[in-house]
Amino acid sequence: MYEFEERLLAVQARLFRVTADEHRRNLCSLCRGHRRLCGKLVCPIMVKAEALVKLEEDLSKEKVFGASPPAVFVGSWNYPKVLAGPLVPPFSYVETSIMDLPELWLDKSLDEILRYRLTLIRGKHLVPVKSARRPEKLLSTFQEIVLASQPADTEMWFTKKPSISMIFSPREPPAGPSAPIKRAVLAENPKVPKVVDHVVSDTDLKAEQGVLKLYSSNISQRQVTRMLSGGLLGLKKRRRLVPTEWSITAIDDILGRAIRREILNYPWINEFMVFGHEALGNNVQILLVPSSWMFEAQEAWLISSSPVPGVDSELFWGRRSYASDLAGAYYAARLPVFEYLRKIRRQAGAIVFMEVYPEWIPLGVWRFREICREALKKEPVKFNTLKEGLEELGKRLVLPVDKWSERSTIMRWYRTQKRLTHFLP
Repeated sequence: MYEFEERLLAVQARLFRVTADEHRRNLCSLCRGHRRLCGKLVCPIMVKAEALVKLEEDLSKEKVFGASPPAVFVGSWNYPKVLAGPLVPPFSYVETSIMDLPELWLDKSLDEILRYRLTLIRGKHLVPVKSARRPEKLLSTFQEIVLASQPADTEMWFTKKPSISMIFSPREPPAGPSAPIKRAVLAENPKVPKVVDHVVSDTDLKAEQGVLKLYSSNISQRQVTRMLSGGLLGLKKRRRLVPTEWSITAIDDILGRAIRREILNYPWINEFMVFGHEALGNNVQILLVPSSWMFEAQEAWLISSSPVPGVDSELFWGRRSYASDLAGAYYAARLPVFEYLRKIRRQAGAIVFMEVYPEWIPLGVWRFREICREALKKEPVKFNTLKEGLEELGKRLVLPVDKWSERSTIMRWYRTQKRLTHFLP
């Protein structure tokens, strides 16, 4: 036990790296996980250190064998030449698919989710994004992994042992050990759904059309995202690797815009509706208003005494520019609203309020998508007026409703816009 604690402290010390500014703002430098001075229920530094200490024996070799979830990560650094490679845990004797399926994480603890991510060893291979069109052997293996619908036994050889000297800071999503990869092989033939094989083989099918065909055929959104990232969708002459974080938002946007075209033909809802759900240090509340399609997302990080929500929005004709304030969180929250309106065959305006509490640990925008979906599964609380809806939201949100209203384009528009019936005698 004593030896384990000594190794844990050594790894923890290597993990701790912050900028001077973060040192001034962050209590991690005072306790390094021992006393939880920051108030977080789970210390990310401690979880990462514990996970990596348990992996040290597996990291002592320059190869790894395990069941990839399946998953491949494509980075954005140095674009248009990027680091790409499989994510493989050092074991194949347990079910590993959950390690890369955020849609199944909502009822998990932050500790469990961190362990999923930190256990995956990432192989890194520098390749031009356009090489997806004519992949060499190593990249071709990565693409085979992406096609699989179930975990695939994978063996990777590295040019050096995987590194555990990683950084955890407020800016970095969690990631496991990594190393440059020189060879990778699949130890079994991956199970590829027929529709996946058909879409990938059709080099005259545009990427957006391929995404929609896969989605309508019940291929998981996560697998569709992997395929876009792996350069397996689109016209042959235009295929390329897409950084994972970009492909996640691209799929949310493509699916959302397709559903939007459908719901614009539906009648309006006739009541104000409030939905909500809280999970993983995030609180999401949704207000639907009787109107033509409008959407607004607000995100407030409750880590200061007077937080100001970030806001992005769109009216009936949709967005023509990137939601630069909320970025991927905007598209992740919008898609479930579209899905719900299509389900009830109605059109509405929607405002999504997203609170991020101090205990949150950066894990990606998927949590807003899945929390919104969970919220919209519940029976809504219905009201006849906007005022009543806002009063209900005031009971559910920590930040006062006035703070949200001040930043809202849609509320201002809804209160001032007059309908044609207003001018009738």
